[in-house]
Amino acid sequence: MEDSRIVALYWERDESALTHTREKYGAYCHAIAWQILHSREDAAECENDTYLRAWNNMPPDRPQGLRAYLGAITRRLSLDRWRQSRAQRRGGGEVALSLEELGECVSHPDTVPEAVEAGEIAAILSDFLRSLPSAECDVFLRRYWYFDSVAQIARRYGYSESKVKMTLKRTRDSLRAVLEKEGIYV
Repeated sequence: MEDSRIVALYWERDESALTHTREKYGAYCHAIAWQILHSREDAAECENDTYLRAWNNMPPDRPQGLRAYLGAITRRLSLDRWRQSRAQRRGGGEVALSLEELGECVSHPDTVPEAVEAGEIAAILSDFLRSLPSAECDVFLRRYWYFDSVAQIARRYGYSESKVKMTLKRTRDSLRAVLEKEGIYV
């Protein structure tokens, strides 16, 4: 079923929207949650919470890209769950490493002015990613959106791990320069 029709079902409050969403994007949402949480139960719960959040947010939301919309919800829910579990038992893993690396460029907003600035940063980041060559953008997103390990990225693209690390470092340095040019310092 076309995404626009699935979104229309949400707007009509037709519960079959949930079934169609699960059929089309269930594996995708589960994979995002799994990559962050590494727990079948938690990933399944985040996947289900994604459907609930989509149901509660449409309307008023009318996403143009349902896949990206659901992916963002799943990622946000999974990161919240990861932070919650990490607060309970200090852990590590790829999520912590990725967030630490990216923290060199972008910090987490804690105040209202910083939250407004975070919206500006999101727009700058989006433009920055569009400006990157496809391969660099893919590597950056695999690491900082999907939280793939350096080894997983290297296997996926047939690169050496050192090439992936250097690509990520150069991309982060470029992002930092773009942010500083825009007057955003971390």
